[in-house]
Formats: sequence, C-alpha cells, structure tokens
Amino acid sequence: MSAVLRELLRVSEKAANIARACRQQEALFQLLIEEKKDGEKNKKFAVDFKTLADVLVQEVIKQNMENKFPGLGKKILGEESNEFTNELGEKIILRLCPTEEETVELLSKVLNGNKLASEALAKVVHQDVTLTDPTLDSVEINIPQDILGIWVDPIDSTYQYIKGSTDIKSNEGIFPSGLQCVTILIGVYDLHTGVPLMGVINQPFVSQDLNTLRWRGRCYWGLSYLGTNVHSLQCAGPAGSSGEPQAAGGSGPEAGQPRGLSAVISTSEAATVKAAVGRVCGERVFPAAGAGYKGLCVVQGLADIYIFSEDTTFKWDCCAAHAILRAMGGGVADLQGCLRAGPGAGLEPPQLRYHTANRGAAGAERWANKGGLLAYRSRERLDAFLGLLIPSLAAMGTPT
Repeated sequence: MSAVLRELLRVSEKAANIARACRQQEALFQLLIEEKKDGEKNKKFAVDFKTLADVLVQEVIKQNMENKFPGLGKKILGEESNEFTNELGEKIILRLCPTEEETVELLSKVLNGNKLASEALAKVVHQDVTLTDPTLDSVEINIPQDILGIWVDPIDSTYQYIKGSTDIKSNEGIFPSGLQCVTILIGVYDLHTGVPLMGVINQPFVSQDLNTLRWRGRCYWGLSYLGTNVHSLQCAGPAGSSGEPQAAGGSGPEAGQPRGLSAVISTSEAATVKAAVGRVCGERVFPAAGAGYKGLCVVQGLADIYIFSEDTTFKWDCCAAHAILRAMGGGVADLQGCLRAGPGAGLEPPQLRYHTANRGAAGAERWANKGGLLAYRSRERLDAFLGLLIPSLAAMGTPT
C-alpha cells in the first residue's frame, strides 16, 4: 500500500511546518514547554520535556491518517501523551478538531487564553500541504492495511529543539548538536512479525535563509516488502536526495580508495564502549544528538555504523530508520545479540522487532531497546566493524 507511504510523506511535511512555526516564534515557544510525567520520562536525561509542538505533530499525523485510511489512526502509537495541564490546573486532551476555529478554541485553553498564539498554530495545523516524490509515485504495491502498525516520534531530540542552536558546525557533514539534529520519525511495521515495512524521516531544520531566517527541511523515505525495496536516495527528487552528502563508503573524490570505518555515537555512550569504538574507527567517531538523527546519518551514508549500548532508545526512535535501511540492504540489529553471535557467522544479524512490549516493564520502558542497537547500511561494513569491535572490547575487559 504505497498510498499509505505517500500520505505519511505528506503529513510528515505538515508536521515539519508545525515544528518550524513553533520554533520561529520565541515568545510562543516559551509557553510550549511542559515537563513530562514520571511514567513518561526518559531516564537518560535529568529533565525531559514535552512540548505542545510534539503533541500537535503526533495528533496531526494520527488524525490525517485516520481521515484517509479509516481504522489506521488507532494503530498509531507515539512517545507523547496528549494530556496537558494549564495554569488553572485544568487537564485538557489535545486533539485535532474538524475546523480551524474549534482548534483555536481548544489551543486557547492549553495556552491560557493566548488567542494570537492559538490562531497562529491552528492556521498551520489546518493548512494543506503537498509533498511528492516521482520515485514513490511510480511504485504500486499492495500491503494489507490490517497488518500495519505505526510508531511516531513527533519531534525527536526535543532538547535540541528547545535549545534551538543554529551556529553549530558539522564534522564531515555530521552535526554534534543543534536544530539539524531534530527529526520527525514515522515507522510502519508488520503487527504480526514486527518487521519494519516503511519509514519516513523528516528533517525540518536543514538550512536557514539568512535574510528571512526561515528554515528549509528535507525528507527521506523507504519501503521494503516482499522483495520490493525502494527508497528516496535512489535518485534526486524533491523529497530528499538533492544535494546529498557523500557516502561514508567513498562516493566522493576519494571513491575507489579504501576508507576506514566510521561510527556515530551518543554523547552519553558508556566510556568503555566509546573507547573501544575509537580503537576501531580512529578519528572517525562522531558524537551526535538525537537517536533519529544518528540513524539518519547512516541512511545518508555519512557514517557506516550507529552504535548505542544503553537501553534508553525506544521503538519509536528507530523504526523509521530501520525501514529505510532495510530498503537499502542494511538494518538495525540488537547490539548484545550481535556481540554474542560475532561477525561473519553467516546468520542474519538479530534485527529489532516492533510489535511486542518488554515483559514486566511499565510506561515507556515497555518499548525500550533493552539490548542496545547497531544500525548499518552495509552488511560487509557491519561484519568488518564487529570483527574489530569484539576483540577491542575483550581487550578492555568489557563483557560481550
């Protein structure tokens, strides 16, 4: 059902417009921060934030998909709760209303009567958006709607979104922090097997017009189903590949010359793992914010590997990138499972699955990637990486 992917592409751009609109109105943005409840907190951060933009994006995606594909909205799960508490202590369930006027009225309750802010947001929410890709338009594939589940991370790297840094320099195309690390993630998976089928990553803040200070974004997508594999980086198009960065494997001026392995890692990665990865990749280890952005770096070919050893990423963080990487011949595997199996065993790396919760866990922990993760675009590069990483970890006395 490529029609589902086409609609996800469109709603991701509508979501990106909301994210940009909220971020570009500083006075409004200060009103939008609300601390997450204990059950929803990501334990990696001392303070985690929920923004109105986050919740609006999630609800817009849900409602638009339900309108176009009845029944599908109920199968969309996300990181954010849509319950807000305003200054009067009123609890408000945020949803997308049928009309712009009704949405203004609801947003006014969340924003403590701020009519101007509510009107500005409602206008963006109800604005029609068109985003197409000729590559996707040529694809016709039938996937039964009743097997589809969808994970949404409405604004991944919320901290970077709130901080809003615009002057961060990239290192070989990879931004360590800043608005470029913000992504909107939509991953579609098989409800029965947990296999990722379709993915959309929208990067709302790619380049800024220095005259207007307005941001332009970029969108990436992939589809992998029953032998059909197609993605947005196969040819240039408006949905993602124009002006793409050069691949880590050597597609630039040094093409044909062997290049060392590269990895993108979390700034909070364990010191022993960071050191072991440094022994494997040398100077080509790139710390970066945002699980979605790090997955995107592998999709773009800026890094061979995204490795994270902790259990503080979740299904919504990686389902979208996983689907795109599958379409490219790569994947997202369970790190601990890979370390146990070792490289070149002739077996498929133990891929993450997206349909079952962790037993005995509560809240967000039900959907945590307990064994860490390892994202890769090339199986050959993955085997080479593991072949060096495992003895490096062993030499440092780290159990694998």
